[in-house]
Amino acid sequence: MSAVQDGPHEPATGFASSYILKVAACLGRIDAAAIDAAVAAIHRTWVGGGDIIAFGNGGSAITAQHFITDWNKGVFSATGRSFRGRTLIDNLGVVTAWSNDVSYSDVFSEQLRNLARPADLVVAISGSGNSENVVRAVAYANAIGCTTIGLCGYSGGRLKGMVQYPVWVPMEDMQVVEDVHAMFGHIVMQALSRSVSDAGAARHARAGGDPVALRRTGTGG
Repeated sequence: MSAVQDGPHEPATGFASSYILKVAACLGRIDAAAIDAAVAAIHRTWVGGGDIIAFGNGGSAITAQHFITDWNKGVFSATGRSFRGRTLIDNLGVVTAWSNDVSYSDVFSEQLRNLARPADLVVAISGSGNSENVVRAVAYANAIGCTTIGLCGYSGGRLKGMVQYPVWVPMEDMQVVEDVHAMFGHIVMQALSRSVSDAGAARHARAGGDPVALRRTGTGG
């Protein structure tokens, strides 16, 4: 028997459709009002001049990077207003120093001790909601008065109950949970980008201009 025949079977026809249906069913159970509340919290921190600090492990670490990439560049490009976003996983030296010298469980909380202020907001991402380093970081952020958002899945774990703004994906499938978490980042970017451009368009319209044209040209700051 050939190596190909002995290897893993090719995925069944229709697997993609099945996965898409699973994501769609999950989206139908998402609390959109909770997402709106989290977006509003980010908006308040942004316009108030605070930093938005995101972090997570594994795929959630990459999601945090994706968020900050979109928000730093996309929101600023659309509005002309500085967006002060950062992650706690970009500097490999810092991550390994805290992990080696203290513990990986404290890798985020120790960075927050150095960086976070009460006016800042943290976006903590954990599919299970139980990542120890994420939970410890949120506990510290809460203690100093930061605004806290938690993205989680499954039952929500400890994270869901300890943040001020939970964004919970009620699904026991890590990939689907991560798909929805990625959507949250895009929702934030579009909402914040339009919050300033729409206000500028309204002012322009009151002055007799064309708000649609203004929005197209991106001059509604």
